[in-house]
Amino acid sequence: MKEQLSRRELIKKSGMAALAFALPVPFASFTKFNFMTDNKKFDVIIIGGSYAGLSAAMALGRSMRKVLLIDSGNPCNKQTPHSHNFITHDGEKPAVIAQKAKEQILDYPTVTYISDLAISGMKTNEGFEIKTQAGIELTARKLIFATGIKDMMPDIKGFSECWGISVIHCPYCHGYEYRGKRTGIMANGDKAFHIASLVNNLTDRLTVLTNGKVDFKEEQLQKLKRHTIEIIETPVAEIEHRNGLLKNVIFNNGSELEFDAVYAAVPFRQHSDIPANLGCELTETGHIKVDLFQKTTVPGVYACGDNSSPMRSVAYAVAMGNLAGAMANMELTTEDF
Repeated sequence: MKEQLSRRELIKKSGMAALAFALPVPFASFTKFNFMTDNKKFDVIIIGGSYAGLSAAMALGRSMRKVLLIDSGNPCNKQTPHSHNFITHDGEKPAVIAQKAKEQILDYPTVTYISDLAISGMKTNEGFEIKTQAGIELTARKLIFATGIKDMMPDIKGFSECWGISVIHCPYCHGYEYRGKRTGIMANGDKAFHIASLVNNLTDRLTVLTNGKVDFKEEQLQKLKRHTIEIIETPVAEIEHRNGLLKNVIFNNGSELEFDAVYAAVPFRQHSDIPANLGCELTETGHIKVDLFQKTTVPGVYACGDNSSPMRSVAYAVAMGNLAGAMANMELTTEDF
């Protein structure tokens, strides 16, 4: 019977799957929700629809909370070919994991997903108001930000094209695939030393590229030397690659070295400025400050995923999202019961 079809099956049956998952901003895509006629009030609005946001939506959907998930379709791992270190999905394409999660959350009748961009937010007497790029105004009692961060690419030719493929940030996410390979670390000081200590277990072909004068403590220099880790201070001019797969690092003096992978520590900024505009405090590192329950410093507002933790992994984002959803539901339950 038609009533027994899941929301996912109804969407596919009606030919709306492309709208539900792929319609670009600024046009909002709708999943069994009509913004002209339906109530625009939600228990929770989740901004950001990657792993953390999807996980939060599932926790809330299973508690029959009316949830809207807003996603602009621009995840930071969009160039990454494979996701690792997440059990049952090790080696899977990130987009495949996200797509399956989207389909699963839409099986819960109180969850709505739209493709749009949240551009502003404000506190109201009843909770919060969110406005989107498509011109939609929505309200919710609670907000969950799963907006991620934006990595700021250095002005090095070829760097951004290799980012997430062979120029990488996390030994746990990518290190095993480059074990025993010619590996560089494009960082300096404590950050470079930390990465070297982790990667040293994966390869003995390791070079630190400081892009200028070294900034190591004497003790750190001695340890790097003991592990035969070379240090090159000459600035990097170019990453030579083929379809994102690194071949050579070219320095500004014209010399070059072959590498299979380079770990890089790059600065970042928040993908969304709405949390800060609402008054959410940031940490010294630029992350949204949260407590052990993913609560921000603004009552009723939660944050999860890369925007609030330096531990950037699929598994941790899913765990943080699940906790944020559960805590938002608990807060709603306490208010209502």
